[in-house]
Amino acid sequence: MRTKLSQFNFDLPAELVAQYPADERDQSRLMVLHRKTGKIEHKIFKDILTYFGDGDTMIFNNTKVFPARLFGQKEKTGAKIEVFLLRELNHDARLWDVLVDPARKIRVGNKLYFEDEHGNDALVAEVVDNTTSRGRTIRFLFDGSEEDFVNELVKLGNTPLPKYINREPEAIDRERYQTIYAKEMGAVAAPTAGLHFSRELMKRLELKGVNFAELTLHIGLGTFRTIDVEDLSKHKMEAEYFKIPQAAADTVNKSLQNDKKVCAVGTTVMRSIETAVSADRMLKQVEGWTNKFIYPPYDFSIANAMVTNFHLPKSSLLIMISAFGGFELVMEAYHQAVKEKYRFYSYGDAMLIL
Repeated sequence: MRTKLSQFNFDLPAELVAQYPADERDQSRLMVLHRKTGKIEHKIFKDILTYFGDGDTMIFNNTKVFPARLFGQKEKTGAKIEVFLLRELNHDARLWDVLVDPARKIRVGNKLYFEDEHGNDALVAEVVDNTTSRGRTIRFLFDGSEEDFVNELVKLGNTPLPKYINREPEAIDRERYQTIYAKEMGAVAAPTAGLHFSRELMKRLELKGVNFAELTLHIGLGTFRTIDVEDLSKHKMEAEYFKIPQAAADTVNKSLQNDKKVCAVGTTVMRSIETAVSADRMLKQVEGWTNKFIYPPYDFSIANAMVTNFHLPKSSLLIMISAFGGFELVMEAYHQAVKEKYRFYSYGDAMLIL
């Protein structure tokens, strides 16, 4: 029996798509799914404390969202151009894969100028390749240090809120569309399951003896790409860079060996750890690229618990959590979430699957 895309459809009222974060990170709602019993509980996120204890491990994605959306002008014509930085191709040459809008106005050799708040040209880029219909490769022409260059990008860029947040980025987004443990710059979207963790909550988990392991997966726009095949075995994910340090693998494996909970905080963590399973079903140290697509039926090796947000109908994220939580239980949970008016997507509420 092939798993079909249409099985993962449901009606989502537009008003349930969260446009702003909760007032406090750990005050969003938390739905708890118990896979063994089918029980569904309705809690507040900070209640997650009651489900974890000494020797358990939570795995976090410490990627940091960079302000990837830039607005510039084309040389000579002064036409306004939006540039969305996708990923760095060559660090030393400052080459980047980007999306440009409107794409039809941009040709190889064009220079783009990005002004600071005083109207001075803070950054200049040259288009060096036309890669796809909307995509381009650009080279930033910048003589300063790497630190100065990154500082300019951060100053000029806007928080890359997903398109379903129907407003311009505001000051609050600089802080709240970023986890409190974000360290490694490189994502164009936040690992949203982690947005619910406050410093106080992390400290209280630590005091209970919960271990933290960190890995890095730089989320690209592929995470939002719609699936356009009915037969899920034919869907191809875009590759994303990830890194699992030895220290994280050691922490996770100790909990596994002691039959403790290992909780993947987010779908990006789950994809990373399932890409790095050793022959004896332990987590191993890895650095590379993953295009792993998890869909039912799937045999998970590392995590036995998961934190995630509420996702888009027919998305790769919903499909993955259905593989982990069980199709019937997850779809029933989503039915309840709509009925109980849970908030969906990046700034929405959370689900804990045990």
